[in-house]
Amino acid sequence: MSNPTTIYYVERALSFIAAAILLQTLYFKFTAAPVSVHIFTVMGMEPWGRIGTGIIELISGILLIRPKTSLFGAILAIGIISGAIMSHLFILGIVVENDGGKLFMLAIFVAVCCIGIIALKRKKLLELITKYFPTLSSNKSL
Repeated sequence: MSNPTTIYYVERALSFIAAAILLQTLYFKFTAAPVSVHIFTVMGMEPWGRIGTGIIELISGILLIRPKTSLFGAILAIGIISGAIMSHLFILGIVVENDGGKLFMLAIFVAVCCIGIIALKRKKLLELITKYFPTLSSNKSL
């Protein structure tokens, strides 16, 4: 899998899958669909948590679509989706409103896609760390 063309297409596929899932869920968040309202009410974050996470998911979805910004979108998405996964595990439960665990599985799928994107673009990430955090990069333990 060291072929640059193959890596590019795999990264693009992962980016589009993650972006599609993130952007598709915006409809439910921004229209105050009953399941979204239920989730954020249980977590004590309705309506601002629902709207705020929707905005962050919108930004990360847009960043994921562009090849030059997909690394940033993946990092942002992994942050927001980690919160969703933790909420399912510790507050909501795997199954929410008889969905059969679909929302939880979508969150896991987005996380896996974003981890894949970050892994494929790790050289770019290390370059950015070296450029903007030189004291971290000079540490030999990294």
